[in-house]
Amino acid sequence: MAGLDKTTPTPQDITVHSASRVLEIGFSDGNTFRIPFELMRVYSPSAEVQGHGPGQEVLQTGKREVGILALEPVGNYAVQPTFTDGHDSGIFSWDYLYFLGSQQDQLWTEYNSRLEKAGVERDADMPVKSGGGCSSH
Repeated sequence: MAGLDKTTPTPQDITVHSASRVLEIGFSDGNTFRIPFELMRVYSPSAEVQGHGPGQEVLQTGKREVGILALEPVGNYAVQPTFTDGHDSGIFSWDYLYFLGSQQDQLWTEYNSRLEKAGVERDADMPVKSGGGCSSH
């Protein structure tokens, strides 16, 4: 399971900075990252964002001002944030948070490229979904 590899650094300190909208995480290897809530939201590991397979990702927009209402632990390997836009299905493992923190520059570049390719603005409202979203069988 993601986040349980013995080589994955573990968080020593996690602070939600609501005013600046960043999650600050200090890891056991000495690295500390300040991950913007927006980055976490647009790269949420949930099926709602990632889809159920390659090419099914849903481009997230309008998340610049998103906040975190709650941050719940999931076992000893992850946290599950509740964002102010209602999104609460992403489980962020330690290794995924480390990835987001250490690869922020590249992830922002990729996100901006995806926005440009789709012809949408970063602050555009998300399109209203028609029909159901994910369904369980």
